[in-house]
Amino acid sequence: MCRCLRIQPSGFYAWLKAPLSGRAKEDARQTGLIRQAWNDSGKVYGYRKLHDDLLDQGETCCPNRVARLARLAGVKAQIGYKRRPGSYGGKPSVIVDNTLDRQFDVETPDWVWVTDITYIRTLEGFAYLAVVIDLYSRRVVGWAMQGRQTTDVVLQALLMAVWRRKPKRKVLIHSDQGSQFTSMDWAAFLRAHNLEHSMSRRGNCHDNAVAESFFNLLKRERIRRKTYKTRAQARQDVFDYIEMFYNPKRKHVRNGMLSPVEFERQKKTSTEGV
Repeated sequence: MCRCLRIQPSGFYAWLKAPLSGRAKEDARQTGLIRQAWNDSGKVYGYRKLHDDLLDQGETCCPNRVARLARLAGVKAQIGYKRRPGSYGGKPSVIVDNTLDRQFDVETPDWVWVTDITYIRTLEGFAYLAVVIDLYSRRVVGWAMQGRQTTDVVLQALLMAVWRRKPKRKVLIHSDQGSQFTSMDWAAFLRAHNLEHSMSRRGNCHDNAVAESFFNLLKRERIRRKTYKTRAQARQDVFDYIEMFYNPKRKHVRNGMLSPVEFERQKKTSTEGV
């Protein structure tokens, strides 16, 4: 008998050979599913979206269980950057009214689009990304990247949106007061394609919060985790994020934990079935 532990050697070796309990096996199995779902999201999902992913796979589990297993496995969402406290007012545009006025919940596709531009740092210089987002589903319906921050890059993004969606009625397009959105070329494009312009107050990012939120997600979940050697490399990664992950896969709480593409598909199916 082992004197220090006061157990029989046969019992000790039997314990070593004993299989894991049923609960331990189930924990290990679901931890594997959680890690796979986390990896598929680009390692950006927290336990709530991971829990929803497991439900989609037919698993039976509660959010607290997923949170516990994720914590034990070291799986957690990245934490974004917090905005510094302060006042965010702003003067209204003297050119175009703020027609949108932060009414971000839209019940009809291609009724209101928002657009904005941001920069991405590469080793060969900045690349500038413009996007157009449909407020109905939060889907990126148009985007473009160029090496210069010109009106052309926002026009290319808007042209993609018009070409893809082919709206049958006038669409409200909301932007900030950047020089790209106050140019004569921009105004002429809107008139030619039956688009109505809405513009944020100067210096108030909250008036275009949906576009700002998308850029925050893109940079937190993809851009800030990489170093791009060239603008072409950055563009390929942005394509992968928007077209292969964000639009078809990334879950949105506002969409009932559906991706923009799936949200539109289900809404269309339910409408046609009525």
